Amino acid sequence: MQQLDFNLLTIRDMVWGIPLLALLLGTGVFLTFILKGVQFRYLWFAIKQVFAKEGETAQGDISHFEALMTSLAGAIGTGTIVGVSTGIAIGGMGSLFWMWVTALVGMATKYAESLLAVKYRQMDDRGEMIGGPMQYIEQGLGWKWMAVIFAFLGCIAAIGTGNLVQVNSISDALQTFYHANPWVNGVIISVLTGLVILGGIRSIGQVAGVLVPIMATFYIGIGLVIVIMNYEKIPAAFALIFNSAFNGQAAAGGFLGASVMAALQTGVSRSVFSNEAGLGISTIAAAAAKTDSPARQGMVIMTGGLLSTVIVCTITGLVLAVTGVQGKIDENGEVLNGVTMAIQAFNTSIYGGDYVVATGLILFAFSTVIAWAYYGEKCCEYIFGSRSVMPYRIIYTLLVIPGSALKVEVVWLLAETMNGLMAIPNLIALIALSGVVVAETNLFINLFKKEKNSLPVVES
Repeated sequence: MQQLDFNLLTIRDMVWGIPLLALLLGTGVFLTFILKGVQFRYLWFAIKQVFAKEGETAQGDISHFEALMTSLAGAIGTGTIVGVSTGIAIGGMGSLFWMWVTALVGMATKYAESLLAVKYRQMDDRGEMIGGPMQYIEQGLGWKWMAVIFAFLGCIAAIGTGNLVQVNSISDALQTFYHANPWVNGVIISVLTGLVILGGIRSIGQVAGVLVPIMATFYIGIGLVIVIMNYEKIPAAFALIFNSAFNGQAAAGGFLGASVMAALQTGVSRSVFSNEAGLGISTIAAAAAKTDSPARQGMVIMTGGLLSTVIVCTITGLVLAVTGVQGKIDENGEVLNGVTMAIQAFNTSIYGGDYVVATGLILFAFSTVIAWAYYGEKCCEYIFGSRSVMPYRIIYTLLVIPGSALKVEVVWLLAETMNGLMAIPNLIALIALSGVVVAETNLFINLFKKEKNSLPVVES
């Protein structure tokens, strides 16, 4: 088993090496350039569209808001707490800066891939929309073989990333803080998961539309309280973040120090895990939205990168910074890392901070479970047809039970590897179809000008 772990770790590190991270960041920069900073120029308009009513000609299964919340449900998982903490433990506070940079250019990536998901979506024989990278790779480029590869990787990643790993995190939190039996946890989580996903995307969208805003508001609110309580340390925290991003961070306490390259690498990778820009998988939710324009829905979904990384992950990072837990040692003589670092940070300022972290983990992870169920379902449907949908939902629901009780280190490494491999065909498709993205964007903007409506845009 140890040899298997080592081999998977080696493969995972190879997949998530500098070439892929450069491709992710480079694609975001390229799309930002050719789209003239669409994520900045039309941000306020995009935010307003999240809550706008669908037009009479809009087609789809769920609202703009529900599609965004489903996309966020898949992205705002354990990565917003554990991912940020481990990233800072490895790359130093400078990694937070590179998370911001990656997220901001990644918003253009999310815009492009979501636009394409809506443009090339189709209606299946059950009357539901099916779209995403596999659709725009096949329909837009004619590369059926690459589309099948993406869908296959998506099916595996959904079971690993979206199910087993997340459920195990929920069960661990329940067992640690509430002493709940892991098998009982599995049964309860399985029932709750089944109640949601067996109802399809409309049920998932409704639950995500309620759960995501509540959990994000709760976590952001408590985090802001801690930051404000330590307001005098905020300037020093930002100074450390910016200085470490360009000069590295010196060793202190149990922290061994980090180079600029370490900050850059961890920042880019953690940003991708927290907003999924470039992976393409979350565009499957965008394809289900009721919308009359691919560009309009692309703008709606791109706001998710702002919330998941620039806001939620920043809250985690600032709490870690102002509480000074980086490099501290726990009672076992181990350097604080991951969830233990987050717990220590929240506990330093408020009573019951550990329960805040536990509750956040549980809610974030469960939202990821239901969102990835839909992603995996659509990937499976693309390969095997609509008859595979219900069996997939049942299998996905039942796998929750062992996932809550078993150690899933191998599954986690496999899931991370699948995520990285998924990004490659998606990024290739985005670059190849970038001309389509620009054309659809110009069409949408010109339509507004023709109708004498105005987009709240800062002219360049």
